Amino acid sequence: MASKAADFAETVMPGVSPRARKITLALLTITYFFSYMDRQILSILIEDIKADLVLTDTQIGIVAGLAFAVFYATLGIPVAWLADRKNRRNIISVALALWSGATALCGFANNFVHLLLARIGVGIGEAGSSPPSHSMIADLYGPKKRAGALAIYSLGVTLGAAMGTILGGTIAHFYGWRMAFFVIGLPGILLAIAVRLFAVEPPRGMSDAAQTVADDSSPSLWDGFRALWQNRAARHLVAGVTITSMIGYALTSWGPAYYIRSFGFDKLEIALYIAPILAVAGVAGTVGGGKLADRLAERHGLHSQSMMIAVGKTAALPFLFALYLLQDAWWAMASYFIALLFQSCYLGPTFALIQGLAPLKMRAVWAAITLLVINLIGLGAGPTAIGILSDVYRGAFGEESLRYALLTGAAFTPWAVWHYWRAGKALKEMERAAA
Repeated sequence: MASKAADFAETVMPGVSPRARKITLALLTITYFFSYMDRQILSILIEDIKADLVLTDTQIGIVAGLAFAVFYATLGIPVAWLADRKNRRNIISVALALWSGATALCGFANNFVHLLLARIGVGIGEAGSSPPSHSMIADLYGPKKRAGALAIYSLGVTLGAAMGTILGGTIAHFYGWRMAFFVIGLPGILLAIAVRLFAVEPPRGMSDAAQTVADDSSPSLWDGFRALWQNRAARHLVAGVTITSMIGYALTSWGPAYYIRSFGFDKLEIALYIAPILAVAGVAGTVGGGKLADRLAERHGLHSQSMMIAVGKTAALPFLFALYLLQDAWWAMASYFIALLFQSCYLGPTFALIQGLAPLKMRAVWAAITLLVINLIGLGAGPTAIGILSDVYRGAFGEESLRYALLTGAAFTPWAVWHYWRAGKALKEMERAAA
């Protein structure tokens, strides 16, 4: 068996050169960047769209969260099933063209229903991006490099959200919110062509050759659900990242509106000053977290990656609370900068651990199941719940209702910390059993 694995490795490893790996990872990261830019642009435009189309915070929450998330998450499952069997690069290319066109269509919305349908289109398209991307990266990079590679890929979250705010706010300030959707959406169609032409579809299991030789099964979708549920470490990781995402999506969706309502910033100030500064913290936390996770895994085992996330999120919590409790705008932004440095460490290591725990033939399905839960609860419930709470709190807090709605969301952080700690304990037990 060892001989077959070595032969297999020698056969498939030269098929993807180091340069091709870097190009593929770069294209997948840029695609993820466009995904979050198209997703995030709505947040900086909330106040303009709300006034122009006469919408409530609850309606905005539904458009920003629930409507997008339901289609994005549920369609991710059949797309992942397809990605475990068909060419993943081609799936990503088609999906990117679809959601980019739908983003541009948001600029034609004249009422709540029009905007809702366009955002549903964005969700349908983006369902075809992350599961196959996770699977491809797991095949391109072995376990000791996977967290770092997925941390680079996860830069799409921070940089895409920041650029959506920067470009969206700047364009809307000078040319209106409709033009912002056109300018952000249409270039993605050109990127879709580049992905199809230049990204490499790696052999499945290329970085885990021994397991690939041993595994010639073709598991069903139900097998993927059952296998993930039976893995205690994976269950806690999914729970931890879901709660984290619920808090994160709530803040990124409603953050610009909060800065405008509570601190008096305008769109251009947020676009030119706040978003770039916060992006620096997010990038440093994401890349630093991925690099530190790889180093900890080499020295102490994979369980230390989950423990690292628990410590980072605990350190971030008081600074996150300060963002909502401080009245001075710039002290609040400084606190959030520090919070991001610590809390952004979770992205790469979490998805790397889940991909490492997943059976090879189930990697895309496990990624899709994770994203299903993350997005139905995190993206679906997070922004929507904050919108509802803001309307409910209005009687008690008036114009500051959004501040206290977001503070309520941040209070769920210790629950996420507990799940990451439990995942670390389960991973340590698995490592001891394997030894």
